[in-house]
Amino acid sequence: MKLLRLGLLLVLLQSCSAQNSKIDGVSFVASPNAAEQRHVDPVVDVAANYAAIMPFGFIRDIETPQIVFDTDRQWFGETKAGAGQYIDLLHTNNISVMLKPQIWIWRGEFTGYLKMKTEEDWKQLEESYTKFIINYAELAAEKRVDLFCIGTELEQFIVNRPAYWLKLISEIKKIYKGKLTYAANWDEYKRVPFWSELDYIGVDAYFPISDSQTPTVEEAKIGWQQWKDELKGVSEREKRKIIFAEYGYRSVDFAGKEPWRSDRDMTEVNLEAQSNLTQALFSEIYPEDWYAGGFIWKWFIDHSKSGGNENAQFTPQNKPVEVVIKTHYGEN
Repeated sequence: MKLLRLGLLLVLLQSCSAQNSKIDGVSFVASPNAAEQRHVDPVVDVAANYAAIMPFGFIRDIETPQIVFDTDRQWFGETKAGAGQYIDLLHTNNISVMLKPQIWIWRGEFTGYLKMKTEEDWKQLEESYTKFIINYAELAAEKRVDLFCIGTELEQFIVNRPAYWLKLISEIKKIYKGKLTYAANWDEYKRVPFWSELDYIGVDAYFPISDSQTPTVEEAKIGWQQWKDELKGVSEREKRKIIFAEYGYRSVDFAGKEPWRSDRDMTEVNLEAQSNLTQALFSEIYPEDWYAGGFIWKWFIDHSKSGGNENAQFTPQNKPVEVVIKTHYGEN
């Protein structure tokens, strides 16, 4: 009897530990090629327990209602077959997956501005987006992924067509039975009207934290205070925990001032700024009860050829910040 009680206690403790663990994720960027074990080994090595897989659909401009997706002209990793192959390999390495289909507008126009001019165009966009997202909801169900993201940074689409999104979520739930989120931009998430229909509040966490060229960890921690209060308030209002569907900083000067900027003319490499800002985020955000974890932006499939000390982009790969992430993920 004592052994039975001990066994039940151990199972209960393991269950609680699993429920309390947070998402330590990377955004696993699509590639022209299939993923191999050597591509996943660095994800394991950084102690990530989740990866976001991001197949893409493409739109010509912010007034075009047609989404092109899952075609032979796309990179393998951007397609349904490619996403499925990535998921299978990650699962064999005990890495959970968030499937996060995304829209790319030609020339990199911001998806938050996607807005139709006529009712006919809105209807066409809705029909096209439904085909796009249901295609991947079916994959999420087939592969039994742990988390499915129904959209990324589509503010005007949501503001103008809220009834459509409620209907879409209902349709998704008929197919996929796992957890759902939506990736709202950092200045959008407070106004999303359907959080009660999802399991997590998703935020692309590019909050402005510091105006300094090279913010210290302490300075960045102070910069988080107003946003922490806001995030906590929204979490309590919606009775949902928050996931950072994307988070991270470029290795450039003033990386905390406008962290969303991806301008190619920002070329002054600043590895210390990236490391300090990331450490501050871990210190301030991770311990919060309302925070369920997040996904570093972004992690390229070929680790050996990615990032490096001369790279000014978001990726942490082969930079000092990778050690910061590995240390933090490895402790949790």
